[in-house]
Amino acid sequence: MSNRTAPVLAGDIGGTKTRLALFQKNGARLECLAEQKYMSRAHESLGTIIADFIGRTGEQPPAASFGIAGPVRNNHVATTNLPWNISATGLERRFHIDRVALLNDLEATAWGIASLDAADFHSLNRGATDAGGNAAIIAAGTGLGEAGLFYDGNVYRPFATEGGHTDFSPGSSTEIALLQFLQQQHKHVIWERIISGPGLVQIHAFLRDSRQQDIPDWLEQEQPDGDPAAAIANHAGVDPVCRESLQLFTRLYGREAGNLALKTLATGGLYLGGGIAPKLLEQLDAGDFMEAFCAKGRMRPLLEGMPVKVILNDRAALIGAARFAADIALNA
Repeated sequence: MSNRTAPVLAGDIGGTKTRLALFQKNGARLECLAEQKYMSRAHESLGTIIADFIGRTGEQPPAASFGIAGPVRNNHVATTNLPWNISATGLERRFHIDRVALLNDLEATAWGIASLDAADFHSLNRGATDAGGNAAIIAAGTGLGEAGLFYDGNVYRPFATEGGHTDFSPGSSTEIALLQFLQQQHKHVIWERIISGPGLVQIHAFLRDSRQQDIPDWLEQEQPDGDPAAAIANHAGVDPVCRESLQLFTRLYGREAGNLALKTLATGGLYLGGGIAPKLLEQLDAGDFMEAFCAKGRMRPLLEGMPVKVILNDRAALIGAARFAADIALNA
């Protein structure tokens, strides 16, 4: 008798890219049958992307799950970095899917962690030999996502947060000046304004402004359609302002990761997801990140005992959404 289930539809919906895939559960394993990437802003809605993908595959999945950058309320999402309103009920009706689940994108990543292999992680801190308990994920990319994994004694139960939208808290004179610089542009300065791709660009602009330096030609060439954050990171080896920008970004990333780890008591581990961390492994290994992560006064020993890992597999959220969809299909 076959252990294969009917194919389910999974999606990782980001501010920049959307990835859809069909997965089939074969025993305990998930197998990908088809996958397609789309540029999110090139489409008016998630529905148009799903219609294209289903048309290409010819499959009629009984269940679907989508990890989406934004808060999910009553099976509805108004995406944070896209002009989309997504309704699970609307997608069920339009595509005749029995059950559609909407997950926060970091919640989807949390669901995917258990399906990853050891090679899918890069360790920044081994932590205590008996580490266990709750875990958490922080992910800088187009925005800043955060999620938790509550450990109930048997299994991890992921839950979403919008921690990236909490108030930025400066901890030095330079960071206070950064806050004041950003307050000239934003009424509410949140961590996502700083720990994200656009945030690195803001940090670089702040440091340039404080040194009264013009925008360099190479960065002008990246505006507005290129990737100025990547350009800044790539010039860190030769440009002092880029180097300082990356160092400040790394320290602040570590500090907010430590904040999240304390708030969720993530003794089972802190994971770095998103597209930025895997590209900055050398910078993250240099020590500033972990020093900022652990610099919590009396709580330093607790944080030093937490494993800290970078998720290298950029399909973690997609795999997590597929795992969730397969579970709800089996339990329908």
